[in-house]
Amino acid sequence: MSDFLIYGANGYTGELITRVAVERGLKPILGGRNEAAIKALAEQHGLEYRVFSLDESGKLDAALSGVATVIHCAGPFSLTARQMGEACFRTKTHYTDITGEIAVFEACAAADQKAKDAGIMIMPGVGFDVVPSDCLAMRLKDRLPSATHLTLGWYGLGRMSHGTQATMTMNVGKGGAVRRDGKIMPVPAAWRTREIDFGDGVVKTGVTIPWGDVSTAYHSTGIPDIEVYTVAPASAIKAMKMSRYLGWLLATGPVQKYLHSKIKPGGPSDAERAKGKTLLWGEATDDAGNRIECRIQCPEGYTTTALAAINITEKILGDSFTAGFQTPAKAYGADLILELTGVERQDG
Repeated sequence: MSDFLIYGANGYTGELITRVAVERGLKPILGGRNEAAIKALAEQHGLEYRVFSLDESGKLDAALSGVATVIHCAGPFSLTARQMGEACFRTKTHYTDITGEIAVFEACAAADQKAKDAGIMIMPGVGFDVVPSDCLAMRLKDRLPSATHLTLGWYGLGRMSHGTQATMTMNVGKGGAVRRDGKIMPVPAAWRTREIDFGDGVVKTGVTIPWGDVSTAYHSTGIPDIEVYTVAPASAIKAMKMSRYLGWLLATGPVQKYLHSKIKPGGPSDAERAKGKTLLWGEATDDAGNRIECRIQCPEGYTTTALAAINITEKILGDSFTAGFQTPAKAYGADLILELTGVERQDG
């Protein structure tokens, strides 16, 4: 009997997570809707597989029967997390996923007591969204317990997978989000820009985005005011600002269909991932004027996702978990990210 299931294993990130699991000597069950693709991947690695749709609750419950935890990789998670999560409650299976969507984090947080009653942990965002940035937020909070304002930024060198692009396309035109006085508040797309010093002479222009940490960093640290930035070229920032006025059009069925048709399949190659890296920066301040910084350098984002997801899964399989809704840093501390190969952290 296997200890865990990877759902959406035939997707770009799911396949990468599967490879890392096998390299670690683990034997996950692979799951997904595409029988041909799932079977081929399972046979390649000598693994068990189960074919089912998330709409087939009976098959879903049967697939989770006997497994300790699931890594849910089939997004967009705003459309799929509820079905998998409800099945985990029914079967008392720990739930993890690789989302970066604020709405999913908040829905999981609202299910905290339900998870405690089931004796399971629900931890969305066990990948690049949001393990490194969550650990960065916790590190800043540990160093400045009086912090009232948290600003995070990241700079990814590498291209996005089909799934990530699909999620972004679905949310285009919906604006941004920040946290103020503990509450998530909508703001216009590209609400603010600022120069961010990522260290070693790398200074880039960042723009506010509705990144998952707007949700998770608050649950991890309790810091009430949070903004998250990503690096984007001037042309992209201009397009984001234009979406404030064209959001209604971008959300229509025909335009969405067209935009999705332009998304390239797959993601970065192994060689591209090996060359890539991700830089993160964080700043915490308090009402007395104290200010601290911290920087983290990680492997390429998808590599970080695979390493982090399997690292957390191994902890769960070793009975290291806390029932209820958890964030990575809240459950395992700010140094969790340092357990991954190729990660460096520098306090400032």
